[in-house]
Amino acid sequence: MTDWLGMASAPREPSPELKQRVLARALAPRREPVWRLAAAAGLVLAVAGGAWAVVTVQRLSVERGQLAARVSALEDTLSLIRSPATRVLQIPVSTNGRVGAVTIFADTASHRWLVTCHGLSPNQPGQAYQIWFITQQGMKSAAVMAMDSPHPMVLALDMPGGGARVMGAAMSIEPMPGSPQPKGPMVFHLNL
Repeated sequence: MTDWLGMASAPREPSPELKQRVLARALAPRREPVWRLAAAAGLVLAVAGGAWAVVTVQRLSVERGQLAARVSALEDTLSLIRSPATRVLQIPVSTNGRVGAVTIFADTASHRWLVTCHGLSPNQPGQAYQIWFITQQGMKSAAVMAMDSPHPMVLALDMPGGGARVMGAAMSIEPMPGSPQPKGPMVFHLNL
């Protein structure tokens, strides 16, 4: 149409340098801009970091809950010790070459003792450990413990009634099912 109107320009051949530059640019491999690569890498790092943070927070929440439960249990146990009416005694003992301990939590408000025995050797057949209250009226049996394994034992003992003032504690090895008075070897004898 431009030829018919006479407005067309005469065709021109591009210079060989321009032709070479245009073709080189068109045929060159395309490179992504650096900012796009950095953005993609940042996105991958953000997603991975977020996933790690979620897993870590969940794991730490579980650990925190477990630690809180342990602290609560310890506070509950220690509240007994902090009471002004509680006296705690730990008595080292040795039985058949084994070193252990007897711990007494004596609560004068409730008139009960919590006694734990750790590291005592198991009894010989037909024998038992017997715990005694030492009172003004003499020795009163508190408990007979047949320890047939080396595992710790825990006992809750009511203090003797009838106005008998407890002045100490003792433990002996007695024949089963226990004795009215200590006859066997003493494991410990402690005046309070």
